[in-house]
Amino acid sequence: MIRIKELRNEKGLSQEELGNFLNIQKSAISKYERGALEPNKTMLIKMSEFFNCSVDYLLGLSDVRNADRILNSVSDDKVLADFTKELMERESMQLLFKQSKNLSDSDINKIIKIIKAIEDEEDKQTGVE
Repeated sequence: MIRIKELRNEKGLSQEELGNFLNIQKSAISKYERGALEPNKTMLIKMSEFFNCSVDYLLGLSDVRNADRILNSVSDDKVLADFTKELMERESMQLLFKQSKNLSDSDINKIIKIIKAIEDEEDKQTGVE
């Protein structure tokens, strides 16, 4: 569990306090953080809900903390939503999405629109449609 300790510390919680929220022993939290024990699927979901992040983020498989929130910020525009999905798959964009956790939905929407406008302009200049 790569990120449990990081997320727990962000919330200013001890292992015991996190265990109380999740209804498990402090020793289980300690083992998860050390990698000595793997949480089951139910516990992963419970943790992701508690920390408001994806299971993939919790496991260290993605740097996008909450893809649903990002996609919801552009859900009113199908073209922009499709473009956002494409961006989220690019390794070069992972840092941007990682940093978006402190941004409002409106700010995320604006940033994605700016990136799309830049790429559209580059496509025009290179003759790509």
